Amino acid sequence: MLIAGLQKLTLLDYPGHVACTVFTGGCNMRCPFCHNASLVLPEKLCAQYTEEDILSFLKKRQGVLEGVAITGGEPLLHRDIGAFLEKIRALGYKIKLDTNGSFPQHLVEIVKAGLVDRVAMDIKNAPQLYPRTVGVENFDIGKVEESKNFLLEGHVEYEFRTTVVDGLHTVESISQAAEWIKGAKEYYLQQFKDSGELLDAQGLGGFDEKYMNTLKAAAAEFVPVVQLRGV
Repeated sequence: MLIAGLQKLTLLDYPGHVACTVFTGGCNMRCPFCHNASLVLPEKLCAQYTEEDILSFLKKRQGVLEGVAITGGEPLLHRDIGAFLEKIRALGYKIKLDTNGSFPQHLVEIVKAGLVDRVAMDIKNAPQLYPRTVGVENFDIGKVEESKNFLLEGHVEYEFRTTVVDGLHTVESISQAAEWIKGAKEYYLQQFKDSGELLDAQGLGGFDEKYMNTLKAAAAEFVPVVQLRGV
């Protein structure tokens, strides 16, 4: 398993818990607004930590940290992540997993094994706009649909979230995305910010607070609780 980064303390990545964040390397998508290009592009990938490094850190932080957020890249790209999560769980930590939803079988296995406490799944855009939004021509959204439907069944605590980008999202597309996840209890709209390490920033930008609230109102027609992040 390729571990490309570690944030030793976060109060944001795992809501309600003092946690650390582990970044896995590699992703099957090429979202132009991705703010972690070094975790996605093969030519930039390199392992910064071993599993033993992370587990040693977590042993030292027992009683201080409550949880571990696993993000990427795309964590479920790694077939051995389940064994890694088992080791983290054995140390007594709660685990939150971030995913783009492309690997439903792996998601189901991990959830049913009781290896995660919360799943945050990205909803990139309205279904018909996925190929352009994720930077993959002829992208098959079927796997994402499976993951979305599985989470809606309520097997684990979850959230859906969309990073909203001027140039890719509109009121109409956010409304369609919210309708697509109808049945969800909550939906988070994250304000895009240029990290300086984007895959392709050309023509992209962030919306102001007023427009973000307009998007929030559109999504609220289908999801009872819609919240903004980063505004």
